[in-house]
Amino acid sequence: MADNSICMVYITTKDKAEARAVGKVLVEEHYAACANIIDGMHSLFFWEGVLEDDSETVLIVKTQTCLVDKLTERVKTIHSYDVPCVVALPITGGNPDYIQWVCKETAAAL
Repeated sequence: MADNSICMVYITTKDKAEARAVGKVLVEEHYAACANIIDGMHSLFFWEGVLEDDSETVLIVKTQTCLVDKLTERVKTIHSYDVPCVVALPITGGNPDYIQWVCKETAAAL
């Protein structure tokens, strides 16, 4: 297994099409090894003083922890939101073969 730790990055998008577009860029540019799209999330949040009640789509990508800053900056350049939700969650264990695969697939972005 590589010395690099991996994480899951949780990203919200306005819809499934945007999640697919953002996920495709992140995987094609090797910022993420894979992207999972979960459509049909409902969100409540304040934005500019107004309570929003909207549908969103969740994008979860797996990457090396050391790539989170680069990945975040890339998402900010292609995302429709002014302040997109991009948060990294540590992975503390799992299938060593999968972890090695994530490291291999994202090595080109280092």
